[in-house]
Amino acid sequence: MRIFNTLTRQKEEFKPVVPGKAGIYVCGPTVYDFIHIGNARPMIVFDTLRRYLEFRGYDVNYVSNFTDVDDKIIRRANEEGKESIEISERFIKECRRDMEALNVRPATTHPQATQEIPDMIEMVQQLIDKGHAYEVNGTVYFRTRSFPGYGKLSHKNIDDLESGHRDEAHQLKVSGEDEKEDSLDFVLWKPMKPGEPFWESPWGKGRPGWHLECSVMSRKYIGGTLDIHAGGEDLIFPHHENEIAQSEAANDATFSNYWMHNGFLKIDNEKMSKSLGNFFTVREICEKYDPQVIRFFMLSAQYRSPLNFSADLIETSRVSLERILNGAEKLAEIIAKENGKEISAEEQRLLDEELPKFVEKFDAAMDDDLNTADAISVLFELVRFTNASTNETSSSAFAKKLYETLFTLSDTVLGIHLTRSKAEISEDEVAKIEALIAERTAAKKEKNFARADEIREELKAMGIEIKDTREGVKWQRI
Repeated sequence: MRIFNTLTRQKEEFKPVVPGKAGIYVCGPTVYDFIHIGNARPMIVFDTLRRYLEFRGYDVNYVSNFTDVDDKIIRRANEEGKESIEISERFIKECRRDMEALNVRPATTHPQATQEIPDMIEMVQQLIDKGHAYEVNGTVYFRTRSFPGYGKLSHKNIDDLESGHRDEAHQLKVSGEDEKEDSLDFVLWKPMKPGEPFWESPWGKGRPGWHLECSVMSRKYIGGTLDIHAGGEDLIFPHHENEIAQSEAANDATFSNYWMHNGFLKIDNEKMSKSLGNFFTVREICEKYDPQVIRFFMLSAQYRSPLNFSADLIETSRVSLERILNGAEKLAEIIAKENGKEISAEEQRLLDEELPKFVEKFDAAMDDDLNTADAISVLFELVRFTNASTNETSSSAFAKKLYETLFTLSDTVLGIHLTRSKAEISEDEVAKIEALIAERTAAKKEKNFARADEIREELKAMGIEIKDTREGVKWQRI
C-alpha cells in the first residue's frame, strides 16, 4: 500500500515499525457538544483505513482520543451550572451513538485526557529536564527553537512564523501579559483559573495544554513511534506540528512515520459556520438522511480532496447506493430460494476467472492512498457483473459466492451495509402499512389502478417504499 505522507508530500510504500502490525493514532473530538458533520469525515475515512489494513491481514492498534478538558467544555459547564466532567461524559456517550450510526467501529482504545494527567505531568518534566521547556509563574512553555525540525510537517519556515507573530508578541509584552522567552513558544501546562477543573503538579494547580494530550496518549497506547498519525488538514498547524516537536524532543525518536490528513468539508460550497447558519451536527443530518448514505457520500471522494456537502449530492449518493443494494438484494433472493443446484461449469469459470479481477481492481484502488472513490466504482462494476451473470435459473451456491465477495468489499472493508436501514416501526404502523398494501392488491385485481396509485402515494408520504416482486409486494422504510 502507498500512502501520501503529508511530511514528505509524496506517496510512500507503507512499511510498519513491526511487520504485520499497524499503530494508528487519530485525533478525536473535543466533547462539548454533539459532533458536527465535519467531524464525521475523518472518523469515517480513517475507520475505513483501519478496516482495509485488517482486511489485508494487519493487526491494527487503532487509538482515537476524546479531549474531555478544554475551554469550550468549561464554558458550557459554567453556562449550564454543571461540572465539566458531566458535560464531557454526556457528549462522549452521544458521540459513540453517532459513530455507531455511521458504522464507525470503536477504537482499540479511546483514551480520555483527564484520565492520563500523571503521564502528561511526566512528559512535561522530561521536557524541562532536557532543556526543551521552562516554567514561568505556573505556566510551562515549550521552547520551540530548541527543536531544530519545527515546521517540517506544515512546511513552514520558523523565521517566517516568527515575523508573523512579531506584532502580536509586541502587544503582549507592552501589556505585560506575555512571559514567554520567544513568541513561538507554546503552552504545555497552564495554571488554574477560578472555577476551572485542575490537577496538582510540580508547577502548581493547573491543567495540560491541548497539544500535549495527544503526544502522551499516543505514546502510552501505541509507543514512541507511531506508524500513522491522522486527522483533518486543519490540525496540521499548529496542533500536529507541536505534537511532533514535544514528542520527538521527549522521546528522542521519530514521532510518526506517516501523516495522513483528510480535506475540508464545505456546506453548499461555503465553510461550515454557525454564523452562516450552515452548521449541522451528525445527529441532525442522520434524522434527515440514512447514515449509510452519509458514509457512502464521505467515501465517494478521495479523502485528501475537498468535499462539498449539499442536498443534491446526498441525493446522488442515495441513488448510487441504491444500485448496489438492489444488486445485493437480487443475489439474496436467489440464495433464499435454496434451489439445491450445484454450481455449473460456466458459473465456476466466472468464479475462477472473472470474479477475482474485481477484487484485484478494488485492492489496487485502496492500495493507491486509500482511493475509496475508485474502490466504489469497482463495486458498481461488480454489481453489473452479478446482475448480468445471474437469473432465476442460477444456482443458489453461485449467488452466495458472488454475495460473499460483494459483502466483503462493501460491508467489511468500506463499512457500507448491504441491507437497507429500517427505523423502528410500531406494530400499529406495520398493521396500517400491510392493510394499505392489501387494499392496493385488491384494487389492482379489480383494475382500479387509480386507487392503487393513490395508495402507493399514501405509503410514500408515510416514508414507505413498495416493490412488486414475483414473491409478492415488499416494503421498506425510506
